[in-house]
Amino acid sequence: MHVRIFIKPWCGWCQEALEWLNANNFEFETLDVTSDPVAAREMRELSGQTLTPTIDIDGQILPDFSVTELKHFLDEIGIKYPQ
Repeated sequence: MHVRIFIKPWCGWCQEALEWLNANNFEFETLDVTSDPVAAREMRELSGQTLTPTIDIDGQILPDFSVTELKHFLDEIGIKYPQ
């Protein structure tokens, strides 16, 4: 499983998502769209928007989410995590 999360460092939802992913032992790549224009462009192409956090899990995209929405997304795509 390849997980990438597009963030803005000052974004509270981004920090919450990163903390949740770390607490649940997910391995992921963090892409800062404020300092990486290539990542920002890719996020816009994948999600159709500029809002963060946006997560890409093996090509499944969830844009602009809270941890609650992330949990539902993981359930929908069949990824197990501690509850």
